[in-house]
Amino acid sequence: MPELPEVETSRQGIEPYLLNQTITKVLIRNPQLRWPIPNNLTKQLKGKTIQAINRRGKYILIQIDKGNLILHLGMSGSLRISDPETAFRKHDHFVLTINHDKQLRLHDPRRFGAVLWQTGNPLKHKLLSKLGPEPLSEAFNTDYLYETNRNRKVSIKQHIMNSHIVVGVGNIYASEALFLAGIHPKRAAGRISKQRIEKLVAAIKQVLNAAIKQGGTTLRDFVKEDGQPGYFKQQLNVYGKTGDLCLVCGTPVKQIIQGQRSTYYCPQCQR
Repeated sequence: MPELPEVETSRQGIEPYLLNQTITKVLIRNPQLRWPIPNNLTKQLKGKTIQAINRRGKYILIQIDKGNLILHLGMSGSLRISDPETAFRKHDHFVLTINHDKQLRLHDPRRFGAVLWQTGNPLKHKLLSKLGPEPLSEAFNTDYLYETNRNRKVSIKQHIMNSHIVVGVGNIYASEALFLAGIHPKRAAGRISKQRIEKLVAAIKQVLNAAIKQGGTTLRDFVKEDGQPGYFKQQLNVYGKTGDLCLVCGTPVKQIIQGQRSTYYCPQCQR
């Protein structure tokens, strides 16, 4: 699944092509995504100028004068900038033509993505209204995370992956951040000292910033808007490395299942 760095990479990639440009055509090739694509989008978008390209969590927000187009990449989605004469691929489900000479195409083989519309403030949409702070913002800090941890028996990995606590810390980056902070992924959130929480907050910011800088992690179906994969996978320390020797201490990396997701950690470095 594309995580926050992949989504931010996509946002940054499409922004130069869309910002201050006019939508001249809207094509819905398959409306049956995770939720049906609104059938009035042509009326809402055609002829409108794109004023901003924002992101909230894993949602991309394309702002026009009276609302926002909300895009989610789901499990296998990607965004591409294409020429109109380029043949559609089978799973190009939603297409915006910009100034008649460029197209933004949402490609989603598994159709778990979303194309939604919100009039007015997009943060009032039911999918966005209860999200936690952005992990790279000042609002996500040691005091905040420590207070949310108090008396919580849930594991720290599951806690930081809860989008109501903080958005965008997906499975890969949770494992990587906990490794950098030296915290065992099964440790109860409420049993971690403030000093260790400070290290974890710094590690989350570090690993996400590094991933965004490298262009996102290559995952199965994710590619950037120009068709090139991200490169952060080359720098992973523990994720997907079951049995490999820890780069710090040489202990074999272990894998467990938490919340139906694989977790990777070093049993020596993480306590």
